[in-house]
Amino acid sequence: MARDVSDSTPIVSKDELMSWMAAGEKPSSAFRLGTEHEKFPFYTDDLSPVPYEGRAAAEGRPAAGGIRHLLEGMQAKLGWEPIVDAGHIIGLAGPDGGGAISLEPGGQFELSGAPVETLHQTAAELAGHLADVKAVAQPHGIGFVSLGHSPLWTRAQTPMMPKSRYKIMANYMPKVGTRGLDMMFRTCTVQVNLDFATEADMVKKLRVSLALQPLATALFAASPFSEGRLNGLQSMRSEIWRDTDKARSGMLAFAFDAAMSYEAYVDWALDVPMYFVKRGDTYHDVAGASFRDLLAGKLPQLPGETATISDWANHLGTLFPEVRLKRFLEMRGADAGSPEMLNALPAFWVGLLYDQAALDAAWDLVKGWSEDERQALRDAVPSAGLAASVAGRTLRDLAREVLALSRAGLVRRARRSEAGADEAGFLDPLDAIVAADRTVAQDLAARYGDAWGSRIEPLFTELKL
Repeated sequence: MARDVSDSTPIVSKDELMSWMAAGEKPSSAFRLGTEHEKFPFYTDDLSPVPYEGRAAAEGRPAAGGIRHLLEGMQAKLGWEPIVDAGHIIGLAGPDGGGAISLEPGGQFELSGAPVETLHQTAAELAGHLADVKAVAQPHGIGFVSLGHSPLWTRAQTPMMPKSRYKIMANYMPKVGTRGLDMMFRTCTVQVNLDFATEADMVKKLRVSLALQPLATALFAASPFSEGRLNGLQSMRSEIWRDTDKARSGMLAFAFDAAMSYEAYVDWALDVPMYFVKRGDTYHDVAGASFRDLLAGKLPQLPGETATISDWANHLGTLFPEVRLKRFLEMRGADAGSPEMLNALPAFWVGLLYDQAALDAAWDLVKGWSEDERQALRDAVPSAGLAASVAGRTLRDLAREVLALSRAGLVRRARRSEAGADEAGFLDPLDAIVAADRTVAQDLAARYGDAWGSRIEPLFTELKL
């Protein structure tokens, strides 16, 4: 998230929280998609991570700009509004809500794309962003690589960005799991945000996307390396999430209950501990506190303070289930990857969720799975990838059927490029993975053991964006 919400409108009841979510409803003609993707910056001369203020000259190594210089360069190039935290530029906001650039805790450079109508537009947005950021980064000797997990650096070697909320999170994470700091500092993802028309539409899309999120994890698995070596997994990023903070992450078993609704999600969110309350430019550390107490004006850390719209929106943004509900649905299960894979992720979900026939057919595929089956699949995928199974079927087999549904949905959408192509071609990389029975992670592991001679350094040349 580039910028925490600032809306001081008071809220005093659960009904208002539900209404805030319901305000995201829109007719299918107004559906949009927004793609978010992260990448790791590195210095091309020694493959070291890029700190916020850059690096000083040393023997045999010149001084170089850092993350701050990238943001300032992008501001000059794009004319976007700087987002400042305690005197530090920590992001950029595009005009009229048209996207943003932000930083993850370890310097991961993120584009939060604008809401657009077609996959052709989000692909063009990605191409333009990469061209811009590479032009700004090149004079500083900075390159980028996009994988689910940092392939080379230890956590100690990874810099921390000067963003107030990250200090609060970093202090809290070790209290609730063993991998939260790795999640913050050493992972990258690609996500797509999608709309819903009604509460019932939200529920169906949430259920389908939760059930199939492990399939997306397998198809996009691209994090087989940690600290310069194979880590034995296909998606280390996904494995890290299994022990980050169980109170705010996971498969949301309650979403499959008959009573699933806005209210059910609000009830869950109210019971997830808070990180912070923002007043003006100050982040108050209330980690572990209850939003219910804030709603009632009884938060011990901030006596007399009551909840606002911004508090609720910011709290929802600190919840990390496999699919997150705000005023739209966020698909959160995929590793970052090549530009082709970054475009394939929104295509996969748009084809399934924005075409009613595809959505209905996808629900028919997954509605019989039990809670235990869904959870076992999610737990198996980081290691097994497409070889994982559910309800007697491997994901490899299921993927063929689901991709066919998505492709048909995209064809029926009939959103064509200027050259006349529909959106279905964005799924080609995923069809190739299933046809070869080989994920990106498995391909990279094979190259590491063969062409790369068990050395990680060639990755930064071959996979440089």
